[in-house]
Amino acid sequence: MLLLQVGFGASIVGFVDGDVGLTHIALVVSDIEETVAFYATYAGMRVVHDRHDADARVVWISDLTRPFVIVLAQGPPGEHPLGPFGHLGVGCESREMIDSRCDVARRDGCLVAGPTDSGPPIGYWAFLRDPDGHTLELSFGQDIAFTVSGNAG
Repeated sequence: MLLLQVGFGASIVGFVDGDVGLTHIALVVSDIEETVAFYATYAGMRVVHDRHDADARVVWISDLTRPFVIVLAQGPPGEHPLGPFGHLGVGCESREMIDSRCDVARRDGCLVAGPTDSGPPIGYWAFLRDPDGHTLELSFGQDIAFTVSGNAG
């Protein structure tokens, strides 16, 4: 059993027995090492599973905040990337964290938009582009956890 909690010890989904609900998203990537480095730098994720299937390498990455992973499957370029608006969203601890990561992304040439303060419920956000063209949103102040917990049950 796993109790997922968010700020101030409030339960967001209660007890979970096994994999229930949204568990992953899978992306085809052309260079797993480059993509793992991108998500480690900008989303605080790390490899939690790494295997070589018969025809491809597959890696799972997670930020370890909930039972959710991004599955990265090595493959040829050409899959339709997630974006420009379709994106993976990562909540950050502060505006300063977003600003700092955006400074690095700007130098690395992968900052697409922002940071922008759109007020509630959108919050402070920025779009980055990963090595295969998938869009990553960094955000602060979206209050998704509280919105979901207020509608649970």
